[in-house]
Amino acid sequence: MEKRNKVFIASSIDGYIADKNGGIDWLQSVPNPDHDDMGYNSFINEVDALVMGRNTFETVCGFDIDWPYSKPVYVLSRSLSSIPDKFQDKAELLHGELREVLSYIHAKGQNRLYIDGGGTIQSFLREGLIDDLILTTIPIILGDGIPLFSKIETQLEFELVETKLFLNQIVQRHYRRKIHF
Repeated sequence: MEKRNKVFIASSIDGYIADKNGGIDWLQSVPNPDHDDMGYNSFINEVDALVMGRNTFETVCGFDIDWPYSKPVYVLSRSLSSIPDKFQDKAELLHGELREVLSYIHAKGQNRLYIDGGGTIQSFLREGLIDDLILTTIPIILGDGIPLFSKIETQLEFELVETKLFLNQIVQRHYRRKIHF
């Protein structure tokens, strides 16, 4: 099976994935009375596992909901020494270089990965390890916060695969990495 690392994330018009306090309430700024998932369920059904950073993991753990994932979750962290007891059966903590981490996950037969969290996405981009970007833009300018992108050493080329409009205000673009031979 083909190995693919995919991002599915929302940002503000000015490229932030969380406000300056780490908040994400602004993601709900456009009324969504029919609870349109904007393609999330289709996307999650196409992946084998999730790879997220510590901050994203801690944010998810702080939600007052049941564990939202039915797929294996891997948490990348340099500072965590263990997964909290409450989530031991929900996620696995991994340390190490990204390519080593990917080899470990792929050895488990999990090849289509959802990469989540700002720092984690940025790390994967710096290593040229993102194959698909599905970016949903919420029509709000935050002015400050946690950026989706950071500086990278090498230019990465993507091609637009599809654009969708949700709720007549939210734009979702799917980009696929161009591979040069």
